[in-house]
Amino acid sequence: MKFSEFATYLEKLEKTSSRNEITQILADLFKKTSQKEIDKVVYLVSGQLAPSYIGIDFNIAEKLMLRIIAKAFGQKLETVADQFKKMGDLGIVAEGYAYGKDGGASVLDVYQTLFEMAGQEGGGSQERKITQTAELLSSLDSLSVRFITRIPTGNLRLGFSDMTILDALSYMETGDKSLRSRIEAAFNVTVDIGKIAKAVKQKGTFVLKDVLPEPGTPIRPSLAERLPSAEKILEKVGSKVIVEPKYDGFRAQVHIYKLKTQNSKLKTEVVIFSRNLENTTNMFPDIVEAVKKIKVGSAIFDGEAIAYDAKSGKFLPFQETAQRKRKYGIPEAIKNLPLKLFIFDILYKDGKNLLPLPFSERRKILESTVFKIDGVEIIRQEVTGDAKVIRDLIQKYLAEGLEGALIKKIDAPYKAGARGYHWVKYKKTTGAGVADTIDCLVMGVNRGKGKRVGFGVGAFLVGVKDGNKFKTTSKIGTGLTDEQWRELDKRSKYLEVSNMPGEYEVDKNLVPDAWTKPSLVVEILADEITVSPIHTAGLALRFPRLINFRNEKNPDQTTTLRELEGLFKMQKI
Repeated sequence: MKFSEFATYLEKLEKTSSRNEITQILADLFKKTSQKEIDKVVYLVSGQLAPSYIGIDFNIAEKLMLRIIAKAFGQKLETVADQFKKMGDLGIVAEGYAYGKDGGASVLDVYQTLFEMAGQEGGGSQERKITQTAELLSSLDSLSVRFITRIPTGNLRLGFSDMTILDALSYMETGDKSLRSRIEAAFNVTVDIGKIAKAVKQKGTFVLKDVLPEPGTPIRPSLAERLPSAEKILEKVGSKVIVEPKYDGFRAQVHIYKLKTQNSKLKTEVVIFSRNLENTTNMFPDIVEAVKKIKVGSAIFDGEAIAYDAKSGKFLPFQETAQRKRKYGIPEAIKNLPLKLFIFDILYKDGKNLLPLPFSERRKILESTVFKIDGVEIIRQEVTGDAKVIRDLIQKYLAEGLEGALIKKIDAPYKAGARGYHWVKYKKTTGAGVADTIDCLVMGVNRGKGKRVGFGVGAFLVGVKDGNKFKTTSKIGTGLTDEQWRELDKRSKYLEVSNMPGEYEVDKNLVPDAWTKPSLVVEILADEITVSPIHTAGLALRFPRLINFRNEKNPDQTTTLRELEGLFKMQKI
């Protein structure tokens, strides 16, 4: 497929907000692509070159793209910068300078150029990126230039998620969503959506039944539901349940496997993935070394890493644990904030897929695999059918400085990518008011007045996810420390965009001073959820306050409107 034809599909996607129309446009696009290029097309419509967990980063900010545009079309940098200030969209700016000629480049040609550009490293790499990308832009038609300019700066955003792509793959095959569940089941086990698209294109969806866990490729994590009381938990989950402490740390999916070295010897490889499937291995070398002591050929574990005080042994709050997620100063961080990994599940071992097994059986395999070593241990658990015992355990865990408990169904398989009553969160906020904290997306900010002039931000607008949209649920102007206000100002300036993102639904009376692109997730605690005539979610948070910046979560992992409605109903129980 010529890239110019691909660009026309991107333009169609940009012009519609209807999920059904988006799905149909994507299905038509996928039908026209060849087996060789469909995986590349899937990555590109997502604004990427590969699955997120592989971590291919363009490292091109807006300032660098301005230089690229100037070089590509023989313009002065100041002129291009002025145009950008007026239009607020680098793609539109570049399109205005483009020559409008179709150079005949294919999708594969453009993809390969972008891939090589992203891989530039070492001395002079920035100049090579500028030259390579400028040459690409100058060879394309104007519409192609619009979208190619947006991809490296992370601004392609066409208003749909991976889930819509899964729908489109089903439509490509059958003209409806009948195959969606089969495709999603495969995606939950191997999150390389391009690989799945290629398999469907080549051999049909029947091959997806053979998709199995593979060490090195993350599995979408299982998620928990919420219930308002211990009695409701026993009623919904089972007459007997497993109760485990809930640690407030980093979700860590740990993969162990063997790799052949150049001299054909085997070495143990460890990869760690976060809750949002980001590869965080390099941030936690202490966990890597500890996990290598587990005597296993290959395995995939699910766990939680939490920082502790080396002197007292007490666990630290998430705000301190979060300081361990860094790219620099890691040796000092290891010394000051050591981590302990608590493993609570095993999903794969020595070539065997353990996902379908009941939790009780997986636990036995886990206990026969992992023995207590420095820095790693299996999470403790108790089996009970008594609501009072559950409440007593909660109080015990809270006294230890933990977040609460997870109650698990004894005979449930591991439900990758699914939220359900196989796992239920029971936290310190449960039992009165709102049953849980709420993960919201920061959609925009209002600049500070009075004392807050020095902070830069005086209030911020947050929302929850509803399908492909984000709908407002609170404008927060209190409940932050001075340090949190300054941190929010710093982050919001980095994420600021000129126009309201297409994914946002905001009442005209709530328009902020500055919009932020969908990126920053915050954890909010509220006293109550109320009906709201002005917030587009239809619900508002009463007395909200910021608990954490959720760096480990992406926008797709914010609380959904359905979940918020569930929390609203729980208040009445």
